[in-house]
Amino acid sequence: MYDGGPEAAAAVVRALRELARERPHEVELFDGFTDAELDGWGVPVPEDVRIVLREIGGLEGEAHTHLFGPRGRAVIADGYWTLGELDFGEGSLIVGVGAVGWGPVVAVRPWGDDPDITVEAPEFVGWLGGFTQRLADGAADRTAAQHFVPAVPTVEVAGGTDTALAGLVGRGDSLTDLVDLRAVPGYPCAVGWEPYFSTSHDTADTGSSEVQFRIVGDGRALLLRSVVSGDFLGRPVRRHRPPADAADRAVAELRELAAGFPSFVALDAGVGDRVMDGWAVPVPADVRCVLREIGAVAIAGLPALRLLPGAPEHEVDPEVHRMMGGDGTYWPLARIGYGHSPALLQIRVDPENGRWGYAVSVPAEAKALREYPELALVAESLPDLLLTFARLARQAVDGPDFAGRVSRDTRWLFPNTGEPWPRPAPVGEWAGSADPLLAAAAGLPAGSHAADLRAVPIPSDLCFYRAAGWPYAARLDRLHFAAGGGLAAAVPAGG
Repeated sequence: MYDGGPEAAAAVVRALRELARERPHEVELFDGFTDAELDGWGVPVPEDVRIVLREIGGLEGEAHTHLFGPRGRAVIADGYWTLGELDFGEGSLIVGVGAVGWGPVVAVRPWGDDPDITVEAPEFVGWLGGFTQRLADGAADRTAAQHFVPAVPTVEVAGGTDTALAGLVGRGDSLTDLVDLRAVPGYPCAVGWEPYFSTSHDTADTGSSEVQFRIVGDGRALLLRSVVSGDFLGRPVRRHRPPADAADRAVAELRELAAGFPSFVALDAGVGDRVMDGWAVPVPADVRCVLREIGAVAIAGLPALRLLPGAPEHEVDPEVHRMMGGDGTYWPLARIGYGHSPALLQIRVDPENGRWGYAVSVPAEAKALREYPELALVAESLPDLLLTFARLARQAVDGPDFAGRVSRDTRWLFPNTGEPWPRPAPVGEWAGSADPLLAAAAGLPAGSHAADLRAVPIPSDLCFYRAAGWPYAARLDRLHFAAGGGLAAAVPAGG
């Protein structure tokens, strides 16, 4: 009956006015808006929506209040307008406000133990017509969903074949999922989705995680981003993977930046294979590709990466050196300053096979590391770290305050500033695991806690002392890294 268009919009207005006249104590209509007001909203308001909004600015019933446009300080933002609250403020009913029409209408209740995301209708006028009919029938509650569609990680969308969707998510984000609102099989349609954080089994800090949502592409897609702030991760993520030619690509991009923007990016010369052959740790082929060409990277606003040994920034307190794993287990890159405590950015080296693995940042003062064992995962490899630095520099060159922008975008280089929080687990929980890496970790001393870093976002903060099972006032004996940092563990003193 109400399929959009001017005639359907006029019919909805008539039906609502008639309902308000018949049931004045059940339905109250709000005043509409002038065309001048509609023109001032900053988003297109198509003619069928204008026909409704000129006459009716919203409605209030016994169980629902819906506003059809901004009043007072409320504004339209993030590609949608909030029509009203759901479940006493636990959720929102939103509508896309794109250039080709208002829609779809989506019920978003992303919090709690049973999150609910439902695509209610393809466009505003049709949804309002259906809502009006349910009011008239005395059944104003939302219709149960009869269809289903899954949300998809944006990292997967970015690498997919749908170029239109890929253009909406750019590189993608490990904590953001996408719902293709034009591909639902019918209405109402439930979305298969859950946040990436967990509020169960204690939290890492304050338990203040939230979900941010946006409608993009003129109503094409809904983005759901989990902001893990004070809770632990609740499920694995889809992570960016460095390209197979990451080493060559990092060298090429950094050289191009240094040539084009020498006041912001400077490189030192690398070294030959004969020099690398004399180092205390083996140097794999991908790392050699970098170090033959680049010995240091200085980007304004970032700590300088000293890729060759012997730099003053590489000096490590002997006790910290022992707690980090000792000789042959890591390759120092930079001293990271944040507040009053430094951290050492390093590449973890697997002493069993010589593989250079993850880049991590570890507190560089013995007292801090002993009392508050933690680290930040910042990259999958040295080439991946260099590609990240190059990408951030390229994003900053087109705007003012290059150094300030880059610095603000890289607070996550220091532990306990990046979030999210992988959940450290007592290693005993992994005894008998079919995963060899986890099973091996179960053999660490009693009281040890560990986290599998192979399936967490980058960057991530791993704070062992925030785990519920970490003994109160325990002191760290040492950190343990396996598989080049694929697993990180903390062994308490006395363990």
